[in-house]
Amino acid sequence: MNALPLEIYTADQVRALDRAASAALGEPTYTLMLRAGEAAFALLRRVWPSARRVVVVCGPGNNGGDGYVLARLAREAHLDVVALTTVDTAGLKGDARRAHDEYLGAAGVVEPWREARLVGADVIVDAMFGTGLSRPLDAQAITRIDAMNASGAPILALDIPSGLHADTGAVLGAAVEADHTISFVGLKLGLYLGEGPDHVGAVACDQLGAPAEVLSSIAPSARRIDERELARLLPRRRRTTHKGAQGKVLIVGGGLGMAGAARMAGEAALRVGAGLVTVATRPENVAAVVAARPELICRAVQSAEADLQPLLAQADVVALGPGLGQDDWAQEVFAAAIGAGKSLVIDADGLNLLARNPQRGECWVLTPHPGEAARLLNAETSAIQRDRLGSVRALSERYGGVAVLKGAGTLVQIPGELTLICDRGNPGMATPGMGDVLTGVIAGIAAQIGEAPKAAALGVLVHAMAGDLGAARGERGMIATDLFMHLQQCVNPAPHT
Repeated sequence: MNALPLEIYTADQVRALDRAASAALGEPTYTLMLRAGEAAFALLRRVWPSARRVVVVCGPGNNGGDGYVLARLAREAHLDVVALTTVDTAGLKGDARRAHDEYLGAAGVVEPWREARLVGADVIVDAMFGTGLSRPLDAQAITRIDAMNASGAPILALDIPSGLHADTGAVLGAAVEADHTISFVGLKLGLYLGEGPDHVGAVACDQLGAPAEVLSSIAPSARRIDERELARLLPRRRRTTHKGAQGKVLIVGGGLGMAGAARMAGEAALRVGAGLVTVATRPENVAAVVAARPELICRAVQSAEADLQPLLAQADVVALGPGLGQDDWAQEVFAAAIGAGKSLVIDADGLNLLARNPQRGECWVLTPHPGEAARLLNAETSAIQRDRLGSVRALSERYGGVAVLKGAGTLVQIPGELTLICDRGNPGMATPGMGDVLTGVIAGIAAQIGEAPKAAALGVLVHAMAGDLGAARGERGMIATDLFMHLQQCVNPAPHT
């Protein structure tokens, strides 16, 4: 099976690719169904090599047909196969009918759905509903999905977990909670948006032999962030380099009682390689920041005019907002930073102050979580989550610059480009301070490469990769500062061998 592609499509786009691939190959669509079943069975054997009893739950359409192909292959491999149908098979048509009949011709048996037949399964294969599902499920379908999820057996979903909207990732009443999902021809948006990340498990993709010219004939709707950009944009350093050549970051934040946020952002910038990092904060915070991380330069800011302006003049990139607050002092330094004409990364209270005084900027990166995005767009948080793709695009359009919508499957919208999706990260990162670390990571990379849009995407990826390394001992209980040692690892390309 090939490496996961970068391109991500709507369901309609994948169906168009499917038709074009069949025409270009000069083969019937059933050939692609056979390849899908073969790819899915190969994944099953690789992930669960000791599985002996396989239960395949087949629905009415081509997704069910893929399931019947897999069931036949499993039977031919002398596995104990149970094929359960959720419909009257007399109504099957086209390729699904042929796959069903060939399974029967291999001495396979199709049984009506019975929850009891799930008992003892080593693997359950979900082939009920494919990418065409767009309506809420009925009570019977929900009951079946709930039974599969409660069975205790691992689940392999074909193309997309049943009950998940292929374009939005919305759960249509209930959705299969798969351990692995294999997507055919192209990746679907719903695997990464909405509630998709909670249901898909590990994602694989098989393009079923579709020619490269076919796959490039339809522009995708989004792309995964390309890890190969790490080595390209952050190559090994020359031996003669010096800290002044690695960029200067200014962290503006740390209101009363919030020194830790500015300190974490500052250390994150250092950990990804920024040459000089200065924290501009309230006088009360200076001692705490310096004591916690003496490598940071820390400057007391009483007056924006007298104390902050000289620091802004020296900075290459300004990270504005970690622990900033929204009092008079915060508003004063916010206005000074916004007006300095510098490349900005804005987070936390910087975003809240921007929402109170909306304006456009072309040289900033906004990094809201869904609640902050809701304030920026004057919407409900639930509406942001229902349409994350539309929301991140609206943020960039309304405020200018790059928008980063944080959450499971963080989105990056660079003006005029496809939306980027990060498929790394884990629930252990849902903890205080993670956003401050991300702000520092993006600012630190931007200072080194001089390209804020690319730094935003790369920073999101590096932050998520570090989070995954930090969760190696378990997600629960991980804290933001656990990422620091892993950030250093993630931004250093492997040495040549």
